[in-house]
Amino acid sequence: MLVYIVRRVALMVFVLWGVSLAAFVISHALPADPAAAALGNNAREEQLQEFRVKNGLDRPLVVQYGLYMGNLVRGDLGASLRTQNSITADLRQFFPATFELTLGAVVFAVLIGVPLGIVAALTQGRWPDLLARTFALLGGATPVYWLAILALNVFHEKLGWLPGPGRLDAYSLPPPVKTGLVTIDSLLVGDREVFVDALRHLLLPGLVLGMFSAALLTRMTRSALLEVLGQDYIRTARAKGLTRARVIARHAMRNASLPILTVLGTLFGSLLTGAVLTETIFSWPGIGGYATTSAISLDFPAVMGVTLIAGLAYSVVNLLVDLLYAFFDPRISFS
Repeated sequence: MLVYIVRRVALMVFVLWGVSLAAFVISHALPADPAAAALGNNAREEQLQEFRVKNGLDRPLVVQYGLYMGNLVRGDLGASLRTQNSITADLRQFFPATFELTLGAVVFAVLIGVPLGIVAALTQGRWPDLLARTFALLGGATPVYWLAILALNVFHEKLGWLPGPGRLDAYSLPPPVKTGLVTIDSLLVGDREVFVDALRHLLLPGLVLGMFSAALLTRMTRSALLEVLGQDYIRTARAKGLTRARVIARHAMRNASLPILTVLGTLFGSLLTGAVLTETIFSWPGIGGYATTSAISLDFPAVMGVTLIAGLAYSVVNLLVDLLYAFFDPRISFS
């Protein structure tokens, strides 16, 4: 397994290099001036030229990319053209919020999608199956921005059951930053009130962001479980006198879990980097808003930093999913 992990890490490095090259070429191919975007239309030519020299924008693209890769090897993502802050510091500030939101969305998707898929498979052709498939269809077809606005209007404005945008109420003091995840940090310092407040704020955007994933998991779980339930070893297990619940839990779901894991890993990576609309509507201070603002202001280093983080997240999640395969199916070998 160690050899397999080393090979995957080497492949991951190659993929990240390709991602950095593609992001660099695409961002610098835009017919726009980042100096003018950063300083504004009223900036004088002397100021623009000084900005370009200071940030290395006056050098040939090959030289710029070589300098960027040299700094990247040393773990330096550079500085933001817009804020002049270290991109690493910016990502350290914004990424935990997105990770917390994504984790909440995935938990919701698993808790809703997998049980619904199991019920649909076990009641194929009957009304619970019809309801589950209807949920999967509606959840997959509903636009996230529309669902977010509707959820805020109903559960916050009309009913008042859940708080509005943001990670905490205005009167709540954020806990000392240890992980960047407000729910975890509040637990680490034993602040139960802040934990409950953060959890309530996380619930609504997590449900909205996880709706599409829950719908997709419902369809995938139903399909994978129906395929497994038709196998001979399932009928043999039932013939031995095992209860239906035991057959489903120990035999059917374990073998149906591989495609579910694959979809779950892909969903986690996509949610981690695609929560822009949800973060915007719920005023969630995550990496989505940072990436959008950086792209609008032609902040090339920041855009490339976010792109690299996205590529790294996909690669790490896929590696973890591959390693989990061996746990659910001992026949899989990594030699």
